[in-house]
Amino acid sequence: MAAPDLSDLKRRMEGALDSFRKELGGLRTGRASSNLLEPVMVEAYGSRMHLREVATVSVPEPRLISVQVWDRGMTKAVEKAIRDSGLGLNPQAEGQVIRVPLPDLTQERRAELAKVAHKYAEQCRVAIRNIRRDGMDGLKKAEKASEITQDEHKVQADKVQVLTDQHIKMVDDSLAQKEKEIMQV
Repeated sequence: MAAPDLSDLKRRMEGALDSFRKELGGLRTGRASSNLLEPVMVEAYGSRMHLREVATVSVPEPRLISVQVWDRGMTKAVEKAIRDSGLGLNPQAEGQVIRVPLPDLTQERRAELAKVAHKYAEQCRVAIRNIRRDGMDGLKKAEKASEITQDEHKVQADKVQVLTDQHIKMVDDSLAQKEKEIMQV
């Protein structure tokens, strides 16, 4: 077991950050966006699937999202998943089409969206910390196997921590920017 590759850790952290930014992109403030339903997971066919794997999501009007469910039997499950997603949406089923009207953003709704953004940020921070832990564990194993010295372990551990701190700061910056956008009336 060789010491963990910093470029691999950085690539994984960048992936977590990209995923977080994509989730933030789904939190639209002024108008509907199909990305808003991106994080919704549906209980389908005995497993959890992304909404896009069981339906087509479109935006026919600025304040309405339309979800065309492919399998009529999945309509109730999709409707429940959207309602329980924590996005504060109230879907209405009409046959195989589920209409999701977006309410005007009240101050209370803006606060809810900010909470959702904070939840996404915390999930990303946890993912980044898990990547750091993997890197640190790799360093410990490499030192134990006498592949690196104690000094090399310390230097590499510091580099992993700096990388982690940089990515956590990027998460915080993206969150602050999105929160400002959400709260702007």
